[in-house]
Amino acid sequence: MKKLLASAIFCALAAPQVATAAEEVNVYSYRQPFLVEPMFNEFTKETGIKVNVKFAKKGLSEKLQQEGEYSPADVILTTDISRLVELVNKDLVQPVDSKVIESNVPAQYRDNDDEWFALTLRARNVYSSRDRVGRLPADFDYANLADPEWKGKICTRSGKHPYNVSLVSSMIAHHGEAEAKEWLEGLKANLARKPQGNDRAQVKAVKEGLCDIAIGNSYYLGKMVNDEKQKSWAEAVYINFPGQKASGTHVNVSGMAMAKYAPNKESAQKLMEFLTDDKAQQMYAEVNYEYPVKEGVKRSELVASWGDFDADTLSLEKVAEYHNAAIKLLDEVKFDL
Repeated sequence: MKKLLASAIFCALAAPQVATAAEEVNVYSYRQPFLVEPMFNEFTKETGIKVNVKFAKKGLSEKLQQEGEYSPADVILTTDISRLVELVNKDLVQPVDSKVIESNVPAQYRDNDDEWFALTLRARNVYSSRDRVGRLPADFDYANLADPEWKGKICTRSGKHPYNVSLVSSMIAHHGEAEAKEWLEGLKANLARKPQGNDRAQVKAVKEGLCDIAIGNSYYLGKMVNDEKQKSWAEAVYINFPGQKASGTHVNVSGMAMAKYAPNKESAQKLMEFLTDDKAQQMYAEVNYEYPVKEGVKRSELVASWGDFDADTLSLEKVAEYHNAAIKLLDEVKFDL
């Protein structure tokens, strides 16, 4: 009996440190299954930790509020800086002290109190018609969207969409409310039509001759290139990176946070660290044509072909401070009407 007991103890000590069947992590995600599930599968393969996911298009913060301390959520995945800051402002997340994440995510793309972290970057580009405009000048800036030469030639989605609210917020941060309002009025005067549709619809409108330039996120170009029905839209435009002679191109993020009452805190942190490291970052780059937040991770071949650019160095936390002011200005100029 003593020999059997000693043998059992030795085997237990010698066994590799893998997750037990009880180890798991629960994710609430705005990000789509095709993008994150391959990463979760790889994480489980490496760690033995099971990942359970609830996908949603809206309402996650409300769900977390309703569930309170009984919420099963460990990690929240979302897009746009405003949605990350909303989680913080509603006291739905907790800080994560991780040297791994701190090393992988540049300071301007994470919360000062470590309550949210960016995972990918997406540039807010200006697309120009290949036939009617060509590439925009190297010194083209967002401010130029209000120039009279573009009257009746610009398409964009709703000003109230988070992507555009963040752009307006950055304009306020850089230039102040008065100048940002004047810029918004000029941009509105230059619109070819009432703001409508999504970012891809703006590129389609350029192809169809409804406008000459359009505002849109960078990764949509990759999606259109690889969609047979939309490939001709992508081929009708050049992608331009504004602000290269000024403050840089405005970038937004997808990101993550740990839920305030995470029941599986240790496993949650392991997943968060995994998502910021090389393998997951490369998967983000290849699958969704986004820019990796971790420096040194290669972009996809297609994204790399668009060229390099300097991103705005303004902290996204600072940009988020002007979210309400941006909404106010959009209302004042009746941008969507």
